Amino acid sequence: MKVAARPNDTVDLRVSRKQSGPVAAAHYAGQLQQVERPVAAMAASYPNESMSARHAHRRDQFILQTAGVTSMKTERGHFVVPPGHGLWIPAGIVHQSRAWGEAEIQTIYVTRDQVKNAPATCRLIRVSSLVEALMQEAVQMPTRYDPDGRDGRLVEFLLDEIGRMPEVSLHVRVPPDPRLAAICEAVLADPSSALTLDEWADRCHFSRRTLTRLFRRETGQSFSAWRQRVRLLEALARLGAGEAVTCVALDVGYDSPSAFAAMFKRELGTAPRQYLRWSDPEIVQR
Repeated sequence: MKVAARPNDTVDLRVSRKQSGPVAAAHYAGQLQQVERPVAAMAASYPNESMSARHAHRRDQFILQTAGVTSMKTERGHFVVPPGHGLWIPAGIVHQSRAWGEAEIQTIYVTRDQVKNAPATCRLIRVSSLVEALMQEAVQMPTRYDPDGRDGRLVEFLLDEIGRMPEVSLHVRVPPDPRLAAICEAVLADPSSALTLDEWADRCHFSRRTLTRLFRRETGQSFSAWRQRVRLLEALARLGAGEAVTCVALDVGYDSPSAFAAMFKRELGTAPRQYLRWSDPEIVQR
């Protein structure tokens, strides 16, 4: 069903705006760039391990992860988006997504200058229940909603709230230096690799001192800290796909599940299952 055929039919729009798979989602996203409203929204589902083509949008984009995990690769960084998190992608940023598990998202495309102090780079945030509720409303609105009515006010409220949410550091920088970028791409492809900094220096014809200095300057981290973050992101993505904690811990290079769990809690403040909302909510007796 084509959206343009019955622009005021809310029921039909709700059905057509839930896209399944990267191809359908990409096609509909292209149509939404043309909508004459500050915000255009849709929901989408992606099969496990499905990938989008490398692409960019003319509008800013905000993606809310509602199920599964999405990893997002850009030219300058790699992000992992678990449930309950959202990713802001400025207009024109080339990106490519991969689904881990049966991924479900809600996304809005925002015309420029609609969000105060909008980040110029990608930004991952942990969203509130209010933002989740507002996103649910947004994907159910008519595409051509009334900007001066209730829907328009909800959109303004949503954009204000997105701008207020705290940033979460579930990403790694990929440096512009092509020699360092090659090292980073190799680690991203195999996070369990045990190659040392000295071995990487030999492969790339650096001295250890030069590689250490360049890596910290380009990424803001030591090589070991950067690789640990890569392993954390890989683990988050695989846990989101339903893999067992023990298997993931060993596969990403940790000697034991307990060592992995300790790192995870140190970095994110909670155990893996709690972070991914796999445990039942606590029941408080009053």
